Amino acid sequence: MNIVFRKSSLLSGQNLILSGSKSESNRLLILQQLFPELKITNLSNSDDVQAMQLGLSSTTDVIDVHHAGTTMRFLTAYYALCSDRIVELTGSLRMQERPIAILVDALRQLGAQITYQKKEGFPPLCIHGCKAQGGKVVLPADISSQYISALLLVGSKLPQGITLELIGDITSRPYIEMTLQLLQQLGCSTSFEGNIVQVNPINIPNQIEFTVESDWSSASYFYGLIALGEIGDELTLAYFKQDSLQGDALIATYFKQFGVETTFHTDYSINLKKVRNAVSCFEANLVETPDLAQTIAVTCFGLGILCKLTGLHTLKIKETDRLVALKKELSKFGAEVRITDNSLELTATGSLKTAIAVDTYQDHRMAMAFAILSLKTSLTINEAEVVSKSFVDFWDCFSALQFDFDVIE
Repeated sequence: MNIVFRKSSLLSGQNLILSGSKSESNRLLILQQLFPELKITNLSNSDDVQAMQLGLSSTTDVIDVHHAGTTMRFLTAYYALCSDRIVELTGSLRMQERPIAILVDALRQLGAQITYQKKEGFPPLCIHGCKAQGGKVVLPADISSQYISALLLVGSKLPQGITLELIGDITSRPYIEMTLQLLQQLGCSTSFEGNIVQVNPINIPNQIEFTVESDWSSASYFYGLIALGEIGDELTLAYFKQDSLQGDALIATYFKQFGVETTFHTDYSINLKKVRNAVSCFEANLVETPDLAQTIAVTCFGLGILCKLTGLHTLKIKETDRLVALKKELSKFGAEVRITDNSLELTATGSLKTAIAVDTYQDHRMAMAFAILSLKTSLTINEAEVVSKSFVDFWDCFSALQFDFDVIE
């Protein structure tokens, strides 16, 4: 499915309800599998969360997670240490190019039996499940936080709990803290001091209910729309908390530099309003919020301002190499983009080119980030259905905001 945009205007003043956080939902689903007393409401309806639900409920020997990276990592830890089954975990061709050796090595330190079915260090994996006791694991700190969260989640069920010693500088700390705070709300004793993270085993005697907050990563695209709009434009989004567990809630702070103010209301709605023009140059280290990089880069380009982003080393192992993809697609519109393994610098070189076709590389965030440029120019989003990975209703929201587009099946 391709979506063809004509240059559009934002219908200001609308109210949108966004689905539950994918990050919170997948963590809570693992915890619910470990502790059936847990009840969850407002789960995300994204493909990744559905993949997690299917992976946990599957009775087959082969479990295919498709493109769902979080699901691959969390299920690897779950089936390795908290199950007595023998399963093969596999995924899409891109998933089979995404490294998992660091997590496998860490699990082996706890007694896991995992073998690679094809290429060493990559899925698919054959897992001989065991009921592990827990203990201490040493692993690098500058890795995907999903590896660390996978270990912490299952550690809450292991008789000895789990202690992680992280060597080096920690990446995406907010996602680790999200995991720990969810565990704490279940009654789990945790600590995170220096580079040592500890989770003690817990027992949940009574039913406990969690309501998943809406997804701040999904909200970022509407921040982009307001930033690219006119002064006075506004939108209201639900349901979001000022004391959010999600690291990507920093989008509200970042977008102050684009003139967007966020007002929190007692009914857990937020109002986004453009109150001033943007700065001339946006600079940020996104090591703790890498999923916001595409939205920020495209917003800067649409505003015609200089953009300097660092802390992006994990983008190379996402659904696609997001740094390379951003450079290719922004260059089509006339941007000058320089990338390294860890950074992106962008300069708008003139007026935006029109009728550009954006390739999405099976990456949901490429589709959604570039869609906001329809406020500035005409464009086509190729393979637009990819948004369902995290935001099933994304194009419905654009329709509700009366963007001018056609869907080409």
